[in-house]
Amino acid sequence: MNRRVFITLVGGASVWPLPAWAQQPAMPVIGFLHPASPVPMGYLVAGFRQGLKEAGYVEGQNVAIEYRWAEGQFDRLPALAADLVNRQVIVIASLGGDPSALAAKAATASIPIVFNSGTDPVKLGLVTSLNRPGGNVTGVSVLASILLAKQLEMLHELVPSAATISFLVNPQNPNTEERKREMQEAVRAIGGQLHVATVRTDAEFEPAFATVQQHAGALLVPAEPFFLSRRDRLVALAARHSIPASYPYREYVTARRKAGSQAHCSPTST
Repeated sequence: MNRRVFITLVGGASVWPLPAWAQQPAMPVIGFLHPASPVPMGYLVAGFRQGLKEAGYVEGQNVAIEYRWAEGQFDRLPALAADLVNRQVIVIASLGGDPSALAAKAATASIPIVFNSGTDPVKLGLVTSLNRPGGNVTGVSVLASILLAKQLEMLHELVPSAATISFLVNPQNPNTEERKREMQEAVRAIGGQLHVATVRTDAEFEPAFATVQQHAGALLVPAEPFFLSRRDRLVALAARHSIPASYPYREYVTARRKAGSQAHCSPTST
């Protein structure tokens, strides 16, 4: 496979050739692994295909793609990754953050894996170092966890009356406990209090937002694939409960505008 394919896909990640690739079928098969659902992530798939096309690979013509979606159920990722390995894909694009990358890494030590991460991939155990990843795993990290404190700072400036900040978390994400500790320190630094709202399933959104409205003056939403795939519902609930909210991606702001909400929101990523 041309290295430019993966440079396009993950913004600078590189992939190395493996001898086993020469034994693959005439039309190579790429594995696509994501913890969220396909419909709300359709624009990402379109970008994925466009990146391949720009490098000379068109799905269905000279490359095939096997898609595996966990539908927000992180515990499905290991089996989905193993299925891609059994399918003998030539590379796995483990997108949607750390959970899919960890699942792919656990499933194979030989098939190349390209990931995107929101934390330190070295600390997480995905790669040996940033300069020399080693093994069969490489990718890019936006270090979104480091931006949590800045996101909180902006929210505090915009809503200074909010003595208590609610932090939305998905306990299925392996980074949740570390994120909570980071947020606790950040909120303490501005003299506030932290309220944690837990959502792991669709049914938990309504009661979680009712609790946020009761206990906190503002809401901070972290980079989380489960939340991103449900952004329309999330911003609608924030508007319904009149909760000022800060989001990590522009997709949330777009969803808010589409809904015609008058609720305040602060995008901290473009």
